[in-house]
Amino acid sequence: TPSKKLLMSKWYPCKRRLFIKKLKNLGFNNPETGGRHEFMLYGPHKQTIPSNEEFSVPQLRKLIRQVEQKIGRIITAE
Repeated sequence: TPSKKLLMSKWYPCKRRLFIKKLKNLGFNNPETGGRHEFMLYGPHKQTIPSNEEFSVPQLRKLIRQVEQKIGRIITAE
């Protein structure tokens, strides 16, 4: 049996530009401005995009959990 270590992918900080590109690949619209942060729409759902240039691992995990709730499916680190 494969070890658990092989099954878990390692998380790394993510550049904001790459995160936006990945959201667009999932079907989100281009970023729009409003308030302190930009946001992206997925149907009626609004995903806030923080303005920092790189997202830390904890921030990335939080954002991905939010996106998963909006699109109704699991997203992997890849």
